[in-house]
Amino acid sequence: MIVGVIGAGSFGTTVANLLALNNPVLLFSRKEETVQHINVQREHLGMKIHPNITATSDMEGLARTCTLILPIIPSSSFRQMMRSLGPFLRPHHLIIHATKGLDIKELKEEDLEKPGLVLTRNHVRTMSEVVLEESSVVRVGCLSGPNLSSEIAAGQPAATLVASRFKEVIQLGQDALNSPKFHVFGSYDLLGAELAGALKNIIALGSGILGGLGMGRNMQGLLISRGLAEMVYFGKALGASSQAFVGVAGIGDLVATATSQHSRNYSFGMRLAKGESTEQIRAAMPELAEGVRTLRIAYQLARYYKLHVPITTMMYGVVFQQYPIEKALQYLMTYPYDKDADFI
Repeated sequence: MIVGVIGAGSFGTTVANLLALNNPVLLFSRKEETVQHINVQREHLGMKIHPNITATSDMEGLARTCTLILPIIPSSSFRQMMRSLGPFLRPHHLIIHATKGLDIKELKEEDLEKPGLVLTRNHVRTMSEVVLEESSVVRVGCLSGPNLSSEIAAGQPAATLVASRFKEVIQLGQDALNSPKFHVFGSYDLLGAELAGALKNIIALGSGILGGLGMGRNMQGLLISRGLAEMVYFGKALGASSQAFVGVAGIGDLVATATSQHSRNYSFGMRLAKGESTEQIRAAMPELAEGVRTLRIAYQLARYYKLHVPITTMMYGVVFQQYPIEKALQYLMTYPYDKDADFI
């Protein structure tokens, strides 16, 4: 079986190398110079490229060759990518995406700042929902979990989760990715896994701010535990159960992303705490910190559903409204929480 990967960023390349341990892989990049560099130099973004990987810029050829395809690109580009890929897909294809973000159908990110906007679940799509809307594919899934690409690329042991409503998608994902240093769990809770993977990035931004301020593990642990509660509140409002949030795709991914400087979202928060603006950081980062876009969406959803999510509210103020970090921290420390784990 030849497996296709759409997206030659750091995580896409890492996943391609993992897949290549068990299968030939076609790695798609729309940049011809990237394709040539990978195929000739056998190196990309500081990573050695496995001999089983062939880079390509031919999307139609990839779809014709591969039954299992893993799109791994930013959420802001996902729908447009699917509109390009969709005409080449058929119902027999299986799609397992690894994009940890949300789509806002028929809206641009800047539209979220328009006065009077009312954002509901009807406007928001997970990536699997985008796949279903933009193609004839039926069997979809997601890859989610504590997967920092730099650690996996260095050969450190790790695990992930393949979630899907279809047993064959989970099984095929496990067969393609399992290796002695990479374990793949399975779950039928697709919506929960996708929402957990997206929402934890907001908490990672906040944890990065704490790191940038030089605060220790006590505050970090407090933020992560209360942040998990907010993730569950959002999940329930959007139709998910709380189960996925306390598993590998939830607390597992949250801890990894919210405690490591290898996380783009954590690094973004650190730079905010040290005085850089949101615009400066976004312009300078080579790859998108998904939590920034997700934060914008989550804030508008919280307003509509009247959710008590003080971390999300304060993070929105800090990231998009220049609200002083010190005041935000003071607000959170004095917020009148009634119960601890009230989401169980």
